Amino acid sequence: MKHTFNVVLILILLFVFAQLIGLAVINKYFVQELPYDIQKPEFEEQTSFIPIFLIVIFGTILVLILIYFRAERIWKLWFFLSVIFTLLIAFSAFINQVLALLFAVVLALIKVYKPNVIVHNLTEVFIYGGLAAIFVPVLSVLSISILLILISIYDMIAVWKTKHMIKLAKFQSKLKVFAGLIIPYGKNKTAILGGGDIGFPLLFSGTILKTYGLIDALITVVFTSLALLTLLILAEKKKYYPAMPFISIGCFVGLLIINFIM
Repeated sequence: MKHTFNVVLILILLFVFAQLIGLAVINKYFVQELPYDIQKPEFEEQTSFIPIFLIVIFGTILVLILIYFRAERIWKLWFFLSVIFTLLIAFSAFINQVLALLFAVVLALIKVYKPNVIVHNLTEVFIYGGLAAIFVPVLSVLSISILLILISIYDMIAVWKTKHMIKLAKFQSKLKVFAGLIIPYGKNKTAILGGGDIGFPLLFSGTILKTYGLIDALITVVFTSLALLTLLILAEKKKYYPAMPFISIGCFVGLLIINFIM
């Protein structure tokens, strides 16, 4: 097991909370508009995986450039604005958009400039719901499935071959502005789960919610959580693993179960 049992349990619980809160946010925006007239992208459902995947690649390249030039302040500003944007959308699903903006700014300031583990993980649980609310409307089950396959292949290459994903994680951890869950424990030990490992399965379960319904979306959450748990149990200490291939398998097993019981 890569981490202690208690740490693994906390990671899994936070992952599940992020998925459930994310589904609640996505569901709200099926019947209401995004705050402050934020527009959803105009992608075709069947091919939306192409621009979304290109956005991921472009974003990664941009961060690598920032790392190369040691542009830490620019990264922090970018991260700060991204946190405000996604939290604003997530909070506005439940409260007045003015209050949502206020809470988003305050929490983003703490998260980026006065970081602590509680605020960091609390905001992470909400952030991906805000992000998913933008992209789920332009995804189909086919397009999100293709996107998961592409992201899983990319994740394996980025962790095992080029290793730039490890560099990205270390850079973010050093600045304490990591996109993902962080659980410090023991003596200088930290368990992390990248933001993509939370966001992409949420896009999948959100698309299932849109296409089939809540119960079916919850089935995918169960299987993605079990897939992540399996990885954390089988993983060895001091080794890096791409989580998306495992999580994607959980998504597809959930989809098979859904189609079997329908």
